[in-house]
Amino acid sequence: MKASRGFSRAWDRISIYLPVILMGVLALGTYWLARTTPGVSNAVNGQHEAKHEADYFLRNFSVKSFTPQGRLKSEIQGVEARHYPDTDTLEIEQPRFRSYNDVGAVTIATAKHAISNGDASQVQLMGDAVVTRDPPPAQKDQPQMEIRSDFLHLFANDEKVKTDKPVSIRRGKDTFQADNLDYDNLDRVLQMHGRVHGLLLPHVPAAKP
Repeated sequence: MKASRGFSRAWDRISIYLPVILMGVLALGTYWLARTTPGVSNAVNGQHEAKHEADYFLRNFSVKSFTPQGRLKSEIQGVEARHYPDTDTLEIEQPRFRSYNDVGAVTIATAKHAISNGDASQVQLMGDAVVTRDPPPAQKDQPQMEIRSDFLHLFANDEKVKTDKPVSIRRGKDTFQADNLDYDNLDRVLQMHGRVHGLLLPHVPAAKP
């Protein structure tokens, strides 16, 4: 009887703290689930995984950007575009990109597909990519340059074109082929690497009237 009464008193004391113990066990279980579940874990830590999902679409569009002085700086056209907020990029189908530098030279780029950053300062052209640069109005005697490849990375502000794919270049009547290319128009440097082939034709000045 004494043992029974002692056990009863012990149980009464334990039962007072039983709700607290159960809450502690539940809290530990919840914490473990949160730590082992990636999405919940990030939410608990105040982090949210950015999903690569488009937040808006454009069709048969034209987007223009201007300098602070109001001069047209660039224009992007395309059949369709999707904007992804996590990377602030625009994926464009059948793009046509036009850029103007400070002296009026025009760079035109086309491809089957393109990825542009937020301000169109960098455009990755994929599939039948072509970049054409016309000389500025004050230098009309300079030949046009055309660059073709399956992939071209255009840096509009720096006037650079790069690719690690086979490329063909035409400057006036001269033509070149190479395994990759690094072109800097501002520094007037054209670097071609790998198997480089070229055909240079003599320049024949136009007859004066």
